[in-house]
Amino acid sequence: PHPWCVGAAEEVQDYLSARPDWAEELSKGKMFGVLVVEDAEGRLGYLAAFSGILSGKNRHPFFVPPVYDLLQPEGFFKQEEEQISQINRRIARLEQDECYRGLRQCLARISREAENGLAAFRQHMKEAKAAREHLRQSGVLSPEMAAALIRESQFQKAEYKRLERAWEEKISLFQTRLRAYEEEIQGLKAERKTRSADLQQRLFAKFEMLNARGEARNLCDIFAETVHKTPPAGAGECAAPKLLQCAYRNGWEPLAMAEFWWGASPKTEIRRHGHYYPACSGKCGPILKHMLQGLRVEDSPLVVPVRVPDLEIAYEDEWIVVVNKPAGMLSVPGKEDTMSVYSWLREKYPDADGPLVVHRLDMDTSGLLLAAKTKIVHQHLQAQFKSRLVRKRYIALLDGIVSGNKGEISLPLCPDTFDRPRQKVDEDHGKPAQTFYEVLERRQGRTLVAFYPRTGRTHQLRVHAAHPQGLNCPIVGDRLYGKEGGRLCLHAEMLEFTHPVKGEVIRCVCPCDDFKELIW
Repeated sequence: PHPWCVGAAEEVQDYLSARPDWAEELSKGKMFGVLVVEDAEGRLGYLAAFSGILSGKNRHPFFVPPVYDLLQPEGFFKQEEEQISQINRRIARLEQDECYRGLRQCLARISREAENGLAAFRQHMKEAKAAREHLRQSGVLSPEMAAALIRESQFQKAEYKRLERAWEEKISLFQTRLRAYEEEIQGLKAERKTRSADLQQRLFAKFEMLNARGEARNLCDIFAETVHKTPPAGAGECAAPKLLQCAYRNGWEPLAMAEFWWGASPKTEIRRHGHYYPACSGKCGPILKHMLQGLRVEDSPLVVPVRVPDLEIAYEDEWIVVVNKPAGMLSVPGKEDTMSVYSWLREKYPDADGPLVVHRLDMDTSGLLLAAKTKIVHQHLQAQFKSRLVRKRYIALLDGIVSGNKGEISLPLCPDTFDRPRQKVDEDHGKPAQTFYEVLERRQGRTLVAFYPRTGRTHQLRVHAAHPQGLNCPIVGDRLYGKEGGRLCLHAEMLEFTHPVKGEVIRCVCPCDDFKELIW
């Protein structure tokens, strides 16, 4: 952040530390922001804001007001919220009703008895059928005995149908009595869903976001142009939009802005106490795209175009090429018109019929990248990656001291939908991600480690290093999960695979010289 913002943030942090009444809530973690502004007389000052609600309120001295005060007692939001709360209480009363709960328990018990009774009768029929077959195969059956066996089979089938109908009638009695409760509960839930959705839309329409040109757009219009079409919950209540809105309303010119996290990290995201973070891309990105119009702004620090006249080739033959990708270069083309390894390969090998790039490295990660010159070779190599037959070793410098010497990290990962390109830990929806690590050296508050990823999830090593349930030490230079500063100290040093044509094991090793200079 700009030094002005750092100074302003430190004053805000001093203020937060002097509020013991907020200590418990702040310890759980919250995002704050500062905006340095200039007034019409050329005087500098700063604004401060918090995201969401603090201590049950969205208005506090020292901080800017909300864009729209949804907590005002006489406002439509609080009134409709109370109506929805009444529906919740009615649902809770119905679900806790003794008669309703008793009927559910009886239905569950009778359903189990029916299942067990019918299963027992089916087993009896199976055994009787086996006995009849044994008699038939004995060759001593008279015509009368054979007819009797047929009648026995017919009787048992008819008896099973009668038993099945009897159980169905018992179950139906309880289902009919339960249906009245269930229909009322489902009706209330449908009403709650409809009213909640309508309330959100009415609320989002009240958030009239300004930009430097004086133009106003509400959240519904802003997000209609996005992939999600509708604003996510909490949109417009983050620190950054609140700061800009306050500046525009007062005619102050925004000069520099920064947001920092205060308190413990959430379980899924990676946030460190006192660290600075950019606004989230999904919730704030579309809003800021509108609100920053008319201002002179710097280029996004997340887009660093790199043009490389030539790549170092670590291995090459007529089927395969392994290149040493520099940090800051994309593996495949992105949204920006920047050089990628794929486009470089296409220029160098115009006659190659393969998809070329077999796997990917993050833009900020350097190291060995495998490419195929033919489609068949590409398929064989990708099959090796899918079957986890390719061995990889990454070298990383971590910001902090790792206690153990070696071990395994297993934290499932998935994209953070509203803050791309970040990934988050999600036990319910994440894909399995497994990393083995080995400490190589510890010095000056940092740890040099070797990573051996078993899976290849996006940002896997970066999240596993930084997450509190992982190594709790972000990679040095990681602007997404740690601190900005120089290059990301992560390098794909070794790659080992079986050549699809020659059948021999290919092992490429490429130490990173410029990375080593940054180690200590």
